[in-house]
Amino acid sequence: MKAVRKIYDEEVLYINELILTKGCIYGVIGPSGAGKSTLLRIINMLTDQSSGEILYNGEPAPKNGLGKLTLQRNMALVFQKTLLFKDTVWNNIAYGLKARGFNKKEIEIRVNSLLDQIGMTELASRRAETLSGGEAQRVAIARAVAFEPEILLLDEPTANLDPGNIELIEEMIIKMARDKAITVIMVTHNVFQAKRIADQVIFINQGKIVEMGPTEKIFSKPDNESTRLFVEGKMVY
Repeated sequence: MKAVRKIYDEEVLYINELILTKGCIYGVIGPSGAGKSTLLRIINMLTDQSSGEILYNGEPAPKNGLGKLTLQRNMALVFQKTLLFKDTVWNNIAYGLKARGFNKKEIEIRVNSLLDQIGMTELASRRAETLSGGEAQRVAIARAVAFEPEILLLDEPTANLDPGNIELIEEMIIKMARDKAITVIMVTHNVFQAKRIADQVIFINQGKIVEMGPTEKIFSKPDNESTRLFVEGKMVY
């Protein structure tokens, strides 16, 4: 991303430069209203930037047509509020694979493997609307990664979940990123979560990237004073 702006009534995001590397887990942190979710929506092309340039694999991102659709189909976005189909757990996870024309055998292998990873093999035939919040979020993430997207975007994926479900989801994210070289960009208000799973941390405040770097450095010796205050749990304006 180069000189990317998003303006509504006022400027809500300005990214001077942001380069993301394949297979890396990025934790995006910052105060509420900092522009974190807007960044995810622009990357996923659900929202167009007002100006600036976005490149994927060195090529300008298409703004419409089949090229845009093809690029979007290589990404997956999971929101804080779980949105599942009124169907079984198994069919929810299989949906993206069926839509992309995977054969029946491959779908069965992938879905069963993911059910095992998220600890829900015995709930495969359960209706999604009967699941707990943590169970539903595990299914949502399994559905998102079933087709092995190049980029996985997560917007507060474990907010309001119990520690057990948080641990399972974090382990799943790390495993998928490592095994399949998926680039993960995760917005989280939980700085400790970013510290646990991210390779790189991006601190955004007032629509701008204040600091970005290796997780250990951001938490132990950040360059910016506001970064230090934020990761220590203090208010930053």
